[in-house]
Amino acid sequence: MSTVGHTKRKTPAAIAAMKGTRPIVSLTAYTTPIARLLDPHCDLLLVGDSLGMVLYGMETTVGVTMEMMIAHGQAVMRGAKHACIIVDLPFGSYQESKEQAFRNAARILKETGCDGVKLEGGEEMAETVSFLTSRGVPVFGHVGLMPQQVNTTGGYRSLGRSDKEASKIRHDAKAISEAGAFAMVIEGTIEPLAREITAAVAIPTIGIGASAACDGQILVSDDMLGLFNDFKPRFVKHFAELAPLVSKAAEAYAEEVKARTFPAIEHTFQPKK
Repeated sequence: MSTVGHTKRKTPAAIAAMKGTRPIVSLTAYTTPIARLLDPHCDLLLVGDSLGMVLYGMETTVGVTMEMMIAHGQAVMRGAKHACIIVDLPFGSYQESKEQAFRNAARILKETGCDGVKLEGGEEMAETVSFLTSRGVPVFGHVGLMPQQVNTTGGYRSLGRSDKEASKIRHDAKAISEAGAFAMVIEGTIEPLAREITAAVAIPTIGIGASAACDGQILVSDDMLGLFNDFKPRFVKHFAELAPLVSKAAEAYAEEVKARTFPAIEHTFQPKK
């Protein structure tokens, strides 16, 4: 029986092999239509637990569930043909034990068909990363600012300014790399430290609020498109301003509905002659 796969999407191994080559292009995606639009331009699409804030109006990512991640992972998979698709393990789904992490990672892989999972954490998660990767689960790491830990770290802020913080992030990155992750996000970390870590670890680093020297970059797609305007972090650049266009379109639609000019005759079904 043939075991040859038919996917043309980039694999985690292909992403890992991009270390030191051209920069890796990454964005978040949560829905099929957006995945279809982003996929041709990206090496990696992350179904991030940031969907809790972007799509569901949560204040943090802590309330995101496995069911939410699986549903959105399935949606993105329907729209992606090119990019490597990674799904976040949500808060509480992997921290208890390496066995819990494997059960939930395996569930996400089975139910979505994605290419790997992402988890946050450094030295304390290295054993879990090793456990997963040795059992066939590709792991995308995440060090520096960890949104799932904002309740214990004092909120969203840049890290690495003190010697203690910088040392911890260095050790975290080394531990995750050596544990077998195929790549890692470095988030909210001062530029010289992110640059140093990128040169020191063997796997690609994907920066967000880090350094242009990272092996790739990622942004939340709604931030990049100018759709999510609750706040704008320093590291975000709006490559479009779609929020005003959406509002203007809704205003025009409302005016035509109230004036009974929409639907016009060409937008309705008529009896056959």
